[in-house]
Amino acid sequence: MTIPTVGAFAIIPSNDLAAAVPFWERLGFARTGGEGQYIIMTGWDCELHLTQAGEGPWRVSEQNNPFGVFIRTPHVDAIAARVDDLIIRPGGILRHREWGLYEVGISGPDGLLVRIGWPSRLTPESADAAG
Repeated sequence: MTIPTVGAFAIIPSNDLAAAVPFWERLGFARTGGEGQYIIMTGWDCELHLTQAGEGPWRVSEQNNPFGVFIRTPHVDAIAARVDDLIIRPGGILRHREWGLYEVGISGPDGLLVRIGWPSRLTPESADAAG
């Protein structure tokens, strides 16, 4: 696994940071840094940062979580297969979207929307159709 050195990476607040880590591990990420209330995880040639949410107005609303993360990777099928039971149905099912992405929507910790996708034109099906 290569740790990215260039890019923009999401910082994701969680009400229960310790409980969020197994979710990301299930998606195929591994803890590669951080300590205490800040954890860095990498996987699928991506990186994300987890942080403990605060209390009161800084707590993440589980019913109306305003946060989301998009993981851009060609490994959409492999990740979706790992978490089939977490796919948001019916809308989040794995498919080619009208905006040009092959993607899936997953329900994460604290109601976090996790979308995983790759440009449709770069998927193997697209290459087969052009071939």
